[in-house]
Amino acid sequence: MTTNGSTNNGDVLLDVQGLVKHFPVRHGILQRVAGWVKAVDGVSFQIRRGETLGLVGESGCGKTTVGRSILRLIEPTAGKVYFQDKDVAHLDKPELKAMRKDMQIIFQDPFSSLDPRMPIGTSIQEGLNVHGIKGDEADKIVRRVLEEVGMHPEHARRYPHEFSGGQRQRIGIARALALRPKLIVCDEPVSALDLSIQSQVLNLLDDLQKEHGLTYLFIAHNLSVVEHISDRVGVMYLGKLVELADRAELFANPLHPYTKALISAIPIPDPTVKRDRIILEGDVPSPLNPPDGCNFHPRCPIAVARCSQEEPELRRVGSASTEHYAACLLVD
Repeated sequence: MTTNGSTNNGDVLLDVQGLVKHFPVRHGILQRVAGWVKAVDGVSFQIRRGETLGLVGESGCGKTTVGRSILRLIEPTAGKVYFQDKDVAHLDKPELKAMRKDMQIIFQDPFSSLDPRMPIGTSIQEGLNVHGIKGDEADKIVRRVLEEVGMHPEHARRYPHEFSGGQRQRIGIARALALRPKLIVCDEPVSALDLSIQSQVLNLLDDLQKEHGLTYLFIAHNLSVVEHISDRVGVMYLGKLVELADRAELFANPLHPYTKALISAIPIPDPTVKRDRIILEGDVPSPLNPPDGCNFHPRCPIAVARCSQEEPELRRVGSASTEHYAACLLVD
């Protein structure tokens, strides 16, 4: 199975093909559908075993919806998701339950994702209990994963409000690790944390990946964070993937105008070095009524007439030695 924006090298764990998620907009007493919010509109990519794919873009571009649709926390409107060559969209309830042992998520807000009335040990055990792991075996796993994320086993008896934000996110990571998954969707796991704590959590995720051979879909809006942790990077804009490349290639040679604008906004920790900022004009169009042609053309500094008429496909561009994909009519 190959798609636009895919790679044929290595062992593919996750294959996403033309993923679509549209949310209905209802109004009136009868709640009739007045339109559709095109949150995700034809996204395709693959993730190899043991790698980290960073998914980056502005708030509202559809990153989180992609992650949740892959896990079927929300049902996709169209498209296919293959996990270990199984079509996730067509699994029945028992099959989906079994698959979820191998696919977990770390949520963005480490406080709201934990039940404030429940000790953290019980929160971590919930997933284990669902899959028939109880008693002493579950207690052992809770102690083990807490130690793996840098916490003490006795913390299992404490409640979420007794921990800092960084500690609560470690608890969220421990909960995701408990069932020894193969894939973890990291939904902006450090965006709510202080900078010093962000680096600790990122290093922890990196260490756990090396130790357990984990595969990450790392969702973020901070390009500096994505550059630090990712092997490859995908850039999303208004529900579509507009560029996909190896991390070093993307940051050294961005091809899509939107990617160039994002990278130009990254601060450089050297006052003697100046970066030429690309300031995008206008606002992000509404996903309820996206523009014709290229979604980015109303804000694009290099757009031409055909950009408002033709919708670009995500296609391989650049040199033959690189797997660099971009959705732009003006990129060769």
